[in-house]
Amino acid sequence: MATFSKIWKNADLRKKILFTLMIFVVYRIGSYIPVPTINTSVLEASAQTPMLGFFDTLSGGALKRFSLFAMSISPYITASIVIQLLQMDVVPILSEWAKEGETGKRKLNQLTRYVTLVLAFVQAIAMSIGFDLGYQGILLESHSVITYLYIALTMTAGTAVMIFLADQITSKGIGNGTSMIIVAGILSRVPYMLNDLYTKYLVNITVSNVLAFISVLALLALTIIAVIYLQSATRKLPIQYANRHNSAQLSGRKDSFIPLKLNSAGVIPVIFAASLVSLPLTVVNFLPESGVTNVIKAIFNYQQPIGFILYVVLIVAFTYFYAFVQVSPEKVAENLKKQGSYIPGVRPGVDTEEYLSKVLSRITFIGAIYLVVIAGLPIVFGAITDLPSSVEIGGTSLLIVVGVAIETAKQIQTKTMDQKYKGFIK
Repeated sequence: MATFSKIWKNADLRKKILFTLMIFVVYRIGSYIPVPTINTSVLEASAQTPMLGFFDTLSGGALKRFSLFAMSISPYITASIVIQLLQMDVVPILSEWAKEGETGKRKLNQLTRYVTLVLAFVQAIAMSIGFDLGYQGILLESHSVITYLYIALTMTAGTAVMIFLADQITSKGIGNGTSMIIVAGILSRVPYMLNDLYTKYLVNITVSNVLAFISVLALLALTIIAVIYLQSATRKLPIQYANRHNSAQLSGRKDSFIPLKLNSAGVIPVIFAASLVSLPLTVVNFLPESGVTNVIKAIFNYQQPIGFILYVVLIVAFTYFYAFVQVSPEKVAENLKKQGSYIPGVRPGVDTEEYLSKVLSRITFIGAIYLVVIAGLPIVFGAITDLPSSVEIGGTSLLIVVGVAIETAKQIQTKTMDQKYKGFIK
């Protein structure tokens, strides 16, 4: 309570938090506004949606309702990943922009937004056709080209509004806007999860049902604690500075270190792996059932053995890839050499690069196993228990929420500390 009181007394921080909450309200209202020219009674009468549970979770249920914000900011995430990959000496001009500092960053951000709008428009047309086929052609009131273009433009505008809201949170609110929007969508599903748990275990109260309910909550709590601990786990590599020993003693500076997180890649490997596995299934769902479509479903459905193995392999591969993108041993070794610093017992230059690569590989292996376990828990529990589909033990959503919560908490702590120091100076 003392912490909350301290946060609330900070006028600037309080304003940022209230602004962020206001943006969340706007986002939630938009997620209930249906796209024009669709038959809303068809969506209301349908008990199930023929689409994507994972992406519906990220959109906070807006995808299932085929609303204005149905795509949320998923096109922006895809565009960001594409641009980031193209910067790795694939497109020379993008590599040059990445090295131009703030100016290059603005150019890359602008390009990312343009790519986002193109992806959103294409995705919106595909979703319009796919949803209508999924509802046997009765969802749309008209099937003309103008109707599809109108819906696509509306949904693209919705994505543009989402990006604007995310930017407003980043500049005037608390936390990273994109991450906060995703977390808001995920957390909006929590009441449905609790309601499903209550309906399943507490409507007809028995000893076994109560014990099962408590066990599920306890398992959820333990999983959250484990994720928080592992997300924060860091290997610290000590570094020393040449010819600075005396000055370091005089200034009281301790030896610095290079922090290597257990999970340097974050949640991107799981999202990318889930996207790649889900894409063929999404396409197949719109095709007539045949032997070929059944084989594709068996291969890419990660609730089946073959699909699960493919899902695990993709997570491990992307974890290694993004870990070495985020922590480039070559660049770190080069920067250490320029700064006149070194890792004790390791020669600067090539030897440092090789040492960092070995350490990062070992840490990333553990991080990849951690991601596989967390991402695979909902699949395993779904196969061996009869938990409601809305209840996930672990999973991508938990990784996202915990990661964003940790970063936001650090930002809030920094803000409160800044206020404390300002008050001390005054």
